Amino acid sequence: MRMLSFEDRLKYEAARELGLLPRLMQVGWAGLTAAESGRIGGKVGAIKRKKRD
Repeated sequence: MRMLSFEDRLKYEAARELGLLPRLMQVGWAGLTAAESGRIGGKVGAIKRKKRD
């Protein structure tokens, strides 16, 4: 089993916080809509800013 990178852990954390983790597990990253991916990306940025402060 490979370890997830810091970035990957953030993406999964963001998906979980947004309630998208079950869908992500079902369809994978490529199956998400652009809007869903954008929401995850926005949340990752917010998490990074919060952890940096």
